[in-house]
Amino acid sequence: MKDVYITRISKFMPNKPVDNEQMEEKLGIINGQLSKARRIVLRNNRITQRYYAIDEKGNVTHNNAQLTAEAVTQLCDANFTKNDIELLSCGTSSPDQILPSHAAMVHGFLKNGSIEINSPSGACCSGMNALKYGYLSVMTGQVNNAACAGSERTSTWMKADIFANEVDYLKELEDSPILAFNKEFLRWMLSDGAGAVLLESEPKGDTPLKIEWMDGYSYANEMETCMYAGGDKDENGHLTPWSEFPAEEWSKKSLFAMKQDTRLLGENILVKGVDSLKRTYKKHGIGPDDVDYYLPHISSYYFKQGLYDEMKKQGVEMPWEKWFLNLERIGNIGAASIYVMLDELVASGKLKKGDKILLHVPESARFSYMYAYLTVC
Repeated sequence: MKDVYITRISKFMPNKPVDNEQMEEKLGIINGQLSKARRIVLRNNRITQRYYAIDEKGNVTHNNAQLTAEAVTQLCDANFTKNDIELLSCGTSSPDQILPSHAAMVHGFLKNGSIEINSPSGACCSGMNALKYGYLSVMTGQVNNAACAGSERTSTWMKADIFANEVDYLKELEDSPILAFNKEFLRWMLSDGAGAVLLESEPKGDTPLKIEWMDGYSYANEMETCMYAGGDKDENGHLTPWSEFPAEEWSKKSLFAMKQDTRLLGENILVKGVDSLKRTYKKHGIGPDDVDYYLPHISSYYFKQGLYDEMKKQGVEMPWEKWFLNLERIGNIGAASIYVMLDELVASGKLKKGDKILLHVPESARFSYMYAYLTVC
């Protein structure tokens, strides 16, 4: 088995940052009324700006595959070109289409010869699953290098016209035409962007990071669906897929919009997160004292104090000085968040040889968690 190192890292954030007062202008106003939930959600998540692949005139500037291709391209230079990539592994919550796969579309934009590709599905953990596939492939000698990426382009999923038919349908029923909070909640949190890393079996570059191990834990065996798109959840927690609804129901129910069961999220995301953290600590014989930088992907600063408190409650408290976050400036970019956080940490100049970094990525879709433990070389 070979050692595996992150030798290059990049990010691509489209267009200019969008502040809180510009959001509704970019995404559109639903039913001609400014959102009452927006300020409440923003006050709790404390995100002050994010990025959208939408220009000043409301036109789409990049699809998801293009964002990812930009990030992967930034890994390359005269010494390592796109044609040197042997494996392309790309994760996202928001692929541009059902088929072909996301990685296939990214490969199509890269145009860099015939290579192996991998497209893990899922939500935020899909970016980490993409990384783990690359890690295992290099470690076992299947390939000499792997370009791994996480990306999201959710802005177009949140535009007002996605919900227009649902609101009109509610008007016809003489019901209150207000978008359900479970749908609107995510509208004010998500951001577009992509991040990528290059994995190699030698510690090249200015700040190579050795991947010591990666772990994943799913609680789908005991938890119902929490975040979803392409289906509808009934009162019993059963998720019915879009393919089982008549086509005319797709827009009336906004089936392809991302939704979040906020009650289920608040009650479980932190408890399960710390439970999985304790399991990975135990598995590898480490604890908070063995971590110099802790990078948790959190969707909202609302969960920051709660996560700390839950750690303290379960006996694995992580001191605040070890936390590294950028949510306030970047927004929640799902599968790309951990890549962009790591890119910013490396660029900060804070790291020194021997430092240990713990990546912690939760996924509320049906409660999954991924971890990576890195050493600065």
